[in-house]
Amino acid sequence: MSAIPGEIGAGVTFRATVSLPVYPAPEWSVDLILRGPGQIDLASTADGDNHAFHAAAAATKDWPPGHYRYELRASDGVDVVTVETGETRIAPDLAAIDQSHDGRDHVRKVLDAVEAVIENRATIDQQSYQINNRSLQRTPLAELMTLRAKYRAELSQKKRARSGRGLGPKYKVSF
Repeated sequence: MSAIPGEIGAGVTFRATVSLPVYPAPEWSVDLILRGPGQIDLASTADGDNHAFHAAAAATKDWPPGHYRYELRASDGVDVVTVETGETRIAPDLAAIDQSHDGRDHVRKVLDAVEAVIENRATIDQQSYQINNRSLQRTPLAELMTLRAKYRAELSQKKRARSGRGLGPKYKVSF
């Protein structure tokens, strides 16, 4: 299980505690390195044997949203060891976004677009036509239905993942 959540909100306080029995605090320090649309580096503080990360909302509000690779590095002043790598997403600060923002993810946008084409197709009976030297061919309805099924399944999988269903055993983690 990852020590870093899959999504971190910009504009809100970030806290995470990492327990690394092989690299206990205070003998070891741990840094969180995030690289993506921005460059974010956080140093942990000792919390008993654990490593605590904290970034105030005033700092996270400036974190550029997007997908990031991260690395947790432990150091004892001489050796530096990578203890975990992964990916996370910095979600935009909703309080700083205007009303024109489209918050849908890629899967939802594509599914909505495919369904709109299918809905509009219900009133059009020709699949292709030609006027003078110009022609138009529409995507066959069967292909649109296949795309819709694919993106519906992907959206359903994302919803299950967010709710924690269908992913095997559950673990309670607090940040």
